[in-house]
Amino acid sequence: MQEFDPRHPPVRYAPRLLICAAGFAALAVSWRLTVKEPVSAGEHPAPALAAAQAVHPKARSNLEHLEQVAMKVLPGETLRQSLLRLGIAPAEADQAVRVMGDAFDTVNIKAGLAFQAAVARPIDHRGPVRLIGLQMRTGPATAISLSRTFDGALRLRQTEEATRQETTVAQGKMSGSLYASAMAAGATPELTAQVVKLFSHELDFSRDIHPDDEFRMVFEREVTDSGHTIQTGDLLYAEIGAKGQTTRFYRFKAPGATEAQYFDETGKNIRGFLLRTPLDGARITSGFGMRMHPILGFTKMHTGIDFGAPIGTPVFAAGDGVVKEARWAGGYGRWLEIQHNGQWATGYGHLSGWAVHEGERVHQGQVVAYVGSTGRSTGPHLHYEVIFDGQKINPIGAKVPQGTILGGRELVAFRAVKARIDALLKGRAQDDGAELAGEAPTARTASLRKAEAAGGEAPVLRLAQR
Repeated sequence: MQEFDPRHPPVRYAPRLLICAAGFAALAVSWRLTVKEPVSAGEHPAPALAAAQAVHPKARSNLEHLEQVAMKVLPGETLRQSLLRLGIAPAEADQAVRVMGDAFDTVNIKAGLAFQAAVARPIDHRGPVRLIGLQMRTGPATAISLSRTFDGALRLRQTEEATRQETTVAQGKMSGSLYASAMAAGATPELTAQVVKLFSHELDFSRDIHPDDEFRMVFEREVTDSGHTIQTGDLLYAEIGAKGQTTRFYRFKAPGATEAQYFDETGKNIRGFLLRTPLDGARITSGFGMRMHPILGFTKMHTGIDFGAPIGTPVFAAGDGVVKEARWAGGYGRWLEIQHNGQWATGYGHLSGWAVHEGERVHQGQVVAYVGSTGRSTGPHLHYEVIFDGQKINPIGAKVPQGTILGGRELVAFRAVKARIDALLKGRAQDDGAELAGEAPTARTASLRKAEAAGGEAPVLRLAQR
């Protein structure tokens, strides 16, 4: 047996082996946390992930690799509650909301607010997850991000994109409604509603528009460098190809005029006396003439046309005039009548409510009522009448007065505006080349500025929603 020597203490290897093993384990966990996920060519790491990857390893100890999650605030939910759905601890959710509160209002938020989060789960899969990073757009050109510092605190960073003014063309083919098609092409609901009103003088959207009919809009907008639209300006031009022909309208403000109006290619004001259709996206369910009344059960003259539409759909004034009646009218239910001049009037029946009152002056395209099913009605629809010299006539094909035609100096000025728009459209078509000549995308938006296409939204995480 070896003799014990107090001058040379014995070497104990077990504790040293345990320390080495723990060190290798820590290195392995650190490597798994710092390795970056592959990014395909042309893409950039998501901001939430990029912020998380910069976190000091001490802030992520005892945690697994990062998990990226795309989140949206649900209806009736607070920002704190949406963070708790991630699985993080209440105290951590409170901390995150408090820090973000320095950048924007975290209380009065709307449902659908989206953000991207990077979290890490405990190695043993027990307990709450750890919030490592978060990125959220707080405005059209602003965003914030949260990231962990080495001591575990959350650091807030605010960014603001540069913006620019540009003239843009949105174009495509009809797929479903004009609203859906134009939105897919990059137009806003407000611009699309304006286009619908413009073409209501020439087209019946319930019958004249078919799939694959083409449209184009030219408008001004303020846009960020990533392609996010902050606000849109004036609609400069609109065209729709339907019924075997293309109808084009140009925005023009005549010298000395108080407001701009829209004219066709010849300089004729497209603002006719009456709209062909006094509401958007409706379909004709019953025409003018003798018919079997669906409720009374006998043949009776139908003195207008019916447009099927959901309850609450806005009804527009067919022309300028004064509200003559806004009352209950027996089988018509809630009834509205507008006197346009000494000869012409229009009536609107089965309304759910009025937006104007008797004696009020209204303008063409103004919302005056809402579709309903009051009176003798089998379902939600608008009963629309056109009255000439006290006689109710068929609204379809009624020969109503037309718009004015430009002449003289006004026509010369209009032609200059038209030439500029035509040159922009021609230049865009040449830039697109074979793409516009061949199979164009169903819907898209592009800048008319040379050598600069309007971009899309900033890259987002391609992850399952929670």
